[in-house]
Order: sequence, then C-alpha cells, then structure tokens
Amino acid sequence: MRLFDTHAHYDSGAFNADRLEVLASMPERGVELILNPGCDLESSRTAVALAERFPFVYAAVGVHPSDCGDWEDSWLEELRALAAHRRVRAIGEIGLDYYWKDNPPRDFQQQVFHRQMELARELGLPVIIHDREAHQDCLSIVREHPQVTGVYHCYSGSLEDAKVLVRLGWMISFTGVVTYKNARRALEVIDWLPMDRIMIETDSPYLTPEPFRGERNDSGKVYRVAQTIADIKGLDVEDVARITLENGKRFFQIETGKEEDR
Repeated sequence: MRLFDTHAHYDSGAFNADRLEVLASMPERGVELILNPGCDLESSRTAVALAERFPFVYAAVGVHPSDCGDWEDSWLEELRALAAHRRVRAIGEIGLDYYWKDNPPRDFQQQVFHRQMELARELGLPVIIHDREAHQDCLSIVREHPQVTGVYHCYSGSLEDAKVLVRLGWMISFTGVVTYKNARRALEVIDWLPMDRIMIETDSPYLTPEPFRGERNDSGKVYRVAQTIADIKGLDVEDVARITLENGKRFFQIETGKEEDR
C-alpha cells in the first residue's frame, strides 16, 4: 500500500525522543509521502528542516489560530521567506478555533486568518485550514478570498458546508476521528464526497485511530483512515490509498522522482 499522510506534526514535542527514527521507518510501513504543517514560526522552521532531511517529507508554513496571540504583521515577512523554500507546498495550518476559551479573541483570529489568506493569494499557494467550532465564520472568510483554494483538514463541518466547499474547488481531509463511534457526521460527508476531493491524514501525534486510541499517533496508522473510507465507499483499501495519494500529490504539486522533489 502507498499512502500519503497529508497532515502530521513531527515538529511536536511528543516526538522529541525518537523523531528521526519514526520518520525513517515510514517508507517500510507503506507511507510514501508526508506533509508537515507549521503552527507558528518555530514549528514552521522545523517543518522545513525536516523536509530538507527526508526526501518524502514536505512542509507548510503558517500560524495556527491558537498560536496567533502575539501576531505582528512583520511575521508575514518571515512566512514569505520560509514559503520560498522548494519543499514548502502550502500556507498552513491557519484558520479559526473557537473551542478553547483561552484562545486569542475571535476578531483577532479572523484578522490573522485574513492576512495569511492574502499571503497565500500573493504567493499562489494553497492553504491548510483549521476550523474548530467556527464553521460559518471560517467559510465566510474563505468566500472573501475566491482566488485562494485549499483543504479543510480534520473536517468536522456539515454535509451542506462540504457541498459548498466542493463547489468552490476545495479539498476535504479526514483523520482517525472517522474510526470513532461518534463520527456519524463525518461518515455522512464521506459517503457523499467525490473521491477526487478526499485526502487522508493522521494529525499526528493527535487523534489516534481505533484500535490504537491511547497511543501516540504517527503516519504509519493513516491506513486506518483509508480503510474506513473504503468501507463507506464500497472500495478496496488499495484503491482508496492510490486515489488519495494522487489527490495529495496533485493538491501539493508534488511530482515524485523529479529532481526538485529530492
């Protein structure tokens, strides 16, 4: 099986003890590609460094809504410089998070989101969206930037919003959450969603799929997401792995085997 984990945080402290060993093991575990998004400037730099070290790892750079409290517009210049690296394929993880009460104020999150959407437009890069308990505000901002497309990672919205996103040309990505018993809404979206709009991810080290809940997540477990989608769609898991691999390569403009991708 050839898999693309399109969202994994190997910059996380959860991997401090064995980060390089875990990543080095991925090809033999069937993981062909990994995309590591940043959540702030430091993790964005780490994502780029990991992408330089491992030929199957790519990076995105951005500031997560939970980490944007100290945002200054001067940060855009550093993000712009990081985004110029040949291994960076998106601006992200960006968006809105209204779940945590101690997050930055909502209007400030929205301002930072707008700034990074504009940067993505300027650079011609897609975006990776984090949307937690902020569905309508997030979609409203997406609509205000029609020249920018991207992916909603760890999709938790409604089927109606998914239909809007597909009409706008966006991708939708799913994590191990789809293996949980309470994942009914995500399963409904997957059932409707065209296969050419689906990507898979782990969000490692978080959201470990069944039957591994309680363990640290890593890209080697992304096959469980593929298997769940296969079950819903009535497809072979190998077909889901192949289609989502190609979807991810197309979305992130990755041509494996090309010199610039080594």
